[in-house]
Amino acid sequence: MKNLLILFGLIVLSNHTAIGQFGGEPILNLQNEDKKFLNWGYYLGFNQYDFQFEYKDDIGRDILVDKSFGFNVGLIGELRINEFLDARFEPGLLYTSRTLGFPGFTSAADAIREVRSTYIRFPLLLKASTRRIGNWRPFIVGGVYTSINLGSNEDSLDDNSTGQFRMKQNVYGYELGFGIDFYTEYFKFTPSIRGVFALTDELVPDEDPNSPWTGNINAMRTRGIFINFTFE
Repeated sequence: MKNLLILFGLIVLSNHTAIGQFGGEPILNLQNEDKKFLNWGYYLGFNQYDFQFEYKDDIGRDILVDKSFGFNVGLIGELRINEFLDARFEPGLLYTSRTLGFPGFTSAADAIREVRSTYIRFPLLLKASTRRIGNWRPFIVGGVYTSINLGSNEDSLDDNSTGQFRMKQNVYGYELGFGIDFYTEYFKFTPSIRGVFALTDELVPDEDPNSPWTGNINAMRTRGIFINFTFE
Protein backbone atom coordinates (compact mmCIF):
# COMPACT_ATOMS: atom_id res chain seq x y z
CA MET A 1 0.00 0.00 0.00
CA LYS A 2 2.91 2.35 0.72
CA ASN A 3 4.12 1.91 -2.86
CA LEU A 4 0.70 2.92 -4.21
CA LEU A 5 0.66 6.05 -2.05
CA ILE A 6 4.11 7.04 -3.30
CA LEU A 7 3.04 6.42 -6.91
CA PHE A 8 -0.05 8.60 -6.43
CA GLY A 9 2.03 11.46 -5.03
CA LEU A 10 4.62 11.30 -7.78
CA ILE A 11 2.03 11.37 -10.55
CA VAL A 12 0.26 14.40 -9.10
CA LEU A 13 3.50 16.29 -8.40
CA SER A 14 4.93 15.52 -11.83
CA ASN A 15 1.92 17.02 -13.59
CA HIS A 16 3.35 20.41 -14.58
CA THR A 17 0.00 21.68 -15.77
CA ALA A 18 -1.65 20.76 -12.47
CA ILE A 19 1.02 22.42 -10.37
CA GLY A 20 0.67 25.59 -12.41
CA GLN A 21 -2.95 25.90 -11.32
CA PHE A 22 -1.99 26.65 -7.73
CA GLY A 23 -0.46 30.05 -8.43
CA GLY A 24 -1.54 33.30 -10.05
CA GLU A 25 -4.88 33.75 -11.75
CA PRO A 26 -5.10 31.06 -14.42
CA ILE A 27 -7.60 31.12 -17.27
CA LEU A 28 -10.55 29.06 -16.11
CA ASN A 29 -11.10 25.92 -18.16
CA LEU A 30 -14.46 24.13 -18.55
CA GLN A 31 -16.34 26.73 -16.53
CA ASN A 32 -19.71 24.97 -16.97
CA GLU A 33 -18.41 21.44 -16.36
CA ASP A 34 -19.85 21.15 -12.84
CA LYS A 35 -23.22 22.67 -13.72
CA LYS A 36 -24.42 19.67 -15.73
CA PHE A 37 -27.18 17.61 -14.11
CA LEU A 38 -25.69 14.40 -15.53
CA ASN A 39 -22.05 13.77 -16.29
CA TRP A 40 -20.23 10.75 -17.76
CA GLY A 41 -16.68 9.46 -17.81
CA TYR A 42 -14.38 6.51 -17.32
CA TYR A 43 -11.49 5.55 -15.08
CA LEU A 44 -8.32 3.47 -15.12
CA GLY A 45 -6.21 2.58 -12.12
CA PHE A 46 -4.22 0.26 -9.91
CA ASN A 47 -5.08 -1.69 -6.79
CA GLN A 48 -3.45 -3.66 -4.03
CA TYR A 49 -5.70 -6.08 -2.15
CA ASP A 50 -5.11 -7.68 1.23
CA PHE A 51 -7.07 -9.95 3.58
CA GLN A 52 -8.03 -9.35 7.20
CA PHE A 53 -8.44 -12.58 9.18
CA GLU A 54 -10.37 -13.21 12.36
CA TYR A 55 -9.26 -16.36 14.16
CA LYS A 56 -11.21 -18.65 16.45
CA ASP A 57 -8.14 -19.28 18.62
CA ASP A 58 -4.91 -17.34 18.96
CA ILE A 59 -2.19 -19.86 18.15
CA GLY A 60 0.51 -17.21 17.68
CA ARG A 61 0.93 -17.87 13.96
CA ASP A 62 -0.90 -15.76 11.40
CA ILE A 63 -1.70 -16.56 7.80
CA LEU A 64 0.69 -14.55 5.63
CA VAL A 65 -0.58 -12.56 2.66
CA ASP A 66 1.75 -11.68 -0.21
CA LYS A 67 0.11 -8.78 -2.08
CA SER A 68 0.63 -7.76 -5.68
CA PHE A 69 -0.56 -4.94 -7.94
CA GLY A 70 -3.75 -5.33 -9.92
CA PHE A 71 -5.66 -3.05 -12.26
CA ASN A 72 -9.11 -1.41 -12.40
CA VAL A 73 -11.18 -0.10 -15.28
CA GLY A 74 -14.73 1.21 -15.33
CA LEU A 75 -17.34 3.78 -16.22
CA ILE A 76 -18.75 6.74 -14.30
CA GLY A 77 -22.25 8.16 -14.12
CA GLU A 78 -22.61 11.28 -12.00
CA LEU A 79 -25.79 13.06 -10.88
CA ARG A 80 -25.49 16.62 -9.56
CA ILE A 81 -27.27 17.21 -6.23
CA ASN A 82 -26.04 20.74 -5.57
CA GLU A 83 -22.92 22.85 -5.93
CA PHE A 84 -20.91 20.68 -3.55
CA LEU A 85 -22.53 17.21 -3.65
CA ASP A 86 -22.74 14.63 -6.42
CA ALA A 87 -24.05 11.06 -6.45
CA ARG A 88 -21.88 8.69 -8.46
CA PHE A 89 -22.28 5.20 -9.85
CA GLU A 90 -18.95 3.64 -10.86
CA PRO A 91 -19.40 0.11 -12.25
CA GLY A 92 -16.10 -1.50 -13.12
CA LEU A 93 -13.90 -4.52 -13.55
CA LEU A 94 -11.04 -5.26 -11.17
CA TYR A 95 -8.30 -7.89 -11.28
CA THR A 96 -6.09 -8.71 -8.32
CA SER A 97 -3.93 -11.54 -7.02
CA ARG A 98 -2.94 -12.55 -3.49
CA THR A 99 -0.78 -15.43 -2.28
CA LEU A 100 -1.59 -16.98 1.09
CA GLY A 101 0.96 -18.76 3.24
CA PHE A 102 -0.59 -21.08 5.85
CA PRO A 103 1.44 -21.96 8.96
CA GLY A 104 2.16 -25.49 10.16
CA PHE A 105 3.10 -27.11 6.86
CA THR A 106 6.48 -28.40 5.74
CA SER A 107 5.52 -28.68 2.07
CA ALA A 108 5.15 -25.55 -0.05
CA ALA A 109 2.44 -27.29 -2.10
CA ASP A 110 0.32 -27.53 1.05
CA ALA A 111 1.27 -24.19 2.62
CA ILE A 112 0.83 -21.89 -0.41
CA ARG A 113 -2.45 -20.96 -2.06
CA GLU A 114 -2.60 -18.42 -4.88
CA VAL A 115 -5.87 -16.48 -4.94
CA ARG A 116 -6.59 -14.79 -8.26
CA SER A 117 -9.77 -12.75 -8.31
CA THR A 118 -11.68 -10.88 -10.97
CA TYR A 119 -14.37 -8.67 -9.47
CA ILE A 120 -17.24 -6.91 -11.18
CA ARG A 121 -17.93 -3.97 -8.84
CA PHE A 122 -20.99 -1.75 -8.42
CA PRO A 123 -20.13 1.20 -6.10
CA LEU A 124 -22.73 3.83 -5.22
CA LEU A 125 -20.90 6.87 -3.87
CA LEU A 126 -21.40 10.39 -2.60
CA LYS A 127 -18.79 12.96 -3.64
CA ALA A 128 -18.39 16.10 -1.50
CA SER A 129 -16.26 18.82 -3.12
CA THR A 130 -14.90 22.14 -1.92
CA ARG A 131 -15.51 25.35 -3.82
CA ARG A 132 -13.50 25.43 -7.06
CA ILE A 133 -10.14 27.18 -6.78
CA GLY A 134 -8.87 28.17 -10.20
CA ASN A 135 -8.59 24.98 -12.21
CA TRP A 136 -8.54 22.51 -9.35
CA ARG A 137 -11.01 21.28 -6.76
CA PRO A 138 -10.35 18.85 -3.87
CA PHE A 139 -13.01 16.40 -2.75
CA ILE A 140 -13.74 13.44 -0.52
CA VAL A 141 -15.82 10.48 -1.63
CA GLY A 142 -17.43 7.53 0.11
CA GLY A 143 -20.21 5.01 -0.15
CA VAL A 144 -21.12 1.36 -0.41
CA TYR A 145 -20.50 -1.30 -3.02
CA THR A 146 -21.44 -4.79 -4.01
CA SER A 147 -19.19 -6.97 -6.13
CA ILE A 148 -19.20 -10.34 -7.83
CA ASN A 149 -16.03 -12.42 -7.62
CA LEU A 150 -15.83 -14.35 -10.88
CA GLY A 151 -12.88 -16.40 -9.58
CA SER A 152 -14.43 -17.39 -6.26
CA ASN A 153 -14.72 -21.18 -6.88
CA GLU A 154 -17.63 -21.10 -4.41
CA ASP A 155 -19.49 -23.95 -6.12
CA SER A 156 -16.43 -26.17 -6.50
CA LEU A 157 -16.68 -29.58 -4.85
CA ASP A 158 -12.92 -29.51 -4.22
CA ASP A 159 -11.39 -27.72 -1.25
CA ASN A 160 -7.91 -27.14 0.16
CA SER A 161 -7.37 -30.86 0.69
CA THR A 162 -7.13 -31.08 -3.12
CA GLY A 163 -5.42 -27.71 -3.56
CA GLN A 164 -8.55 -25.57 -4.17
CA PHE A 165 -9.05 -22.38 -2.13
CA ARG A 166 -12.68 -21.21 -2.20
CA MET A 167 -14.30 -17.82 -1.61
CA LYS A 168 -17.86 -16.54 -1.68
CA GLN A 169 -18.97 -15.01 -4.93
CA ASN A 170 -20.91 -12.02 -3.61
CA VAL A 171 -19.13 -9.38 -1.51
CA TYR A 172 -20.52 -6.25 0.17
CA GLY A 173 -18.57 -3.39 1.68
CA TYR A 174 -17.77 0.30 1.72
CA GLU A 175 -15.07 2.59 0.38
CA LEU A 176 -13.66 5.97 1.37
CA GLY A 177 -11.27 8.24 -0.47
CA PHE A 178 -10.12 11.66 -1.57
CA GLY A 179 -8.82 13.30 -4.71
CA ILE A 180 -8.47 16.46 -6.76
CA ASP A 181 -10.32 17.47 -9.93
CA PHE A 182 -8.03 19.20 -12.43
CA TYR A 183 -9.77 21.16 -15.20
CA THR A 184 -7.75 21.01 -18.39
CA GLU A 185 -8.63 22.74 -21.62
CA TYR A 186 -10.54 19.75 -23.00
CA PHE A 187 -11.53 17.47 -20.11
CA LYS A 188 -11.51 17.05 -16.35
CA PHE A 189 -8.71 14.83 -15.07
CA THR A 190 -9.03 13.40 -11.57
CA PRO A 191 -6.50 11.34 -9.62
CA SER A 192 -7.97 9.82 -6.46
CA ILE A 193 -7.05 7.30 -3.81
CA ARG A 194 -9.60 4.97 -2.21
CA GLY A 195 -9.66 2.55 0.69
CA VAL A 196 -11.92 -0.48 0.22
CA PHE A 197 -13.30 -2.51 3.15
CA ALA A 198 -15.45 -5.64 2.80
CA LEU A 199 -18.14 -6.12 5.43
CA THR A 200 -19.02 -9.72 4.62
CA ASP A 201 -17.05 -12.88 5.35
CA GLU A 202 -15.66 -14.14 2.03
CA LEU A 203 -14.33 -17.54 3.09
CA VAL A 204 -15.91 -20.81 2.04
CA PRO A 205 -14.54 -23.21 4.68
CA ASP A 206 -13.30 -26.69 3.89
CA GLU A 207 -15.59 -29.66 4.42
CA ASP A 208 -13.48 -30.82 7.36
CA PRO A 209 -14.29 -28.54 10.35
CA ASN A 210 -10.76 -29.23 11.65
CA SER A 211 -9.10 -28.35 8.36
CA PRO A 212 -5.51 -27.10 8.90
CA TRP A 213 -6.24 -24.39 6.31
CA THR A 214 -9.64 -22.98 7.31
CA GLY A 215 -10.51 -24.67 10.61
CA ASN A 216 -9.21 -21.78 12.74
CA ILE A 217 -10.57 -18.95 10.56
CA ASN A 218 -13.68 -17.29 11.94
CA ALA A 219 -13.92 -14.70 9.15
CA MET A 220 -11.88 -13.44 6.18
CA ARG A 221 -12.53 -10.00 4.70
CA THR A 222 -10.90 -8.03 1.92
CA ARG A 223 -9.03 -4.79 2.57
CA GLY A 224 -7.63 -2.86 -0.35
CA ILE A 225 -6.40 0.41 -1.74
CA PHE A 226 -7.09 1.90 -5.17
CA ILE A 227 -5.46 4.65 -7.17
CA ASN A 228 -7.81 5.74 -9.93
CA PHE A 229 -7.37 8.20 -12.78
CA THR A 230 -10.66 9.56 -14.04
CA PHE A 231 -11.43 11.32 -17.33
CA GLU A 232 -14.70 13.25 -17.63
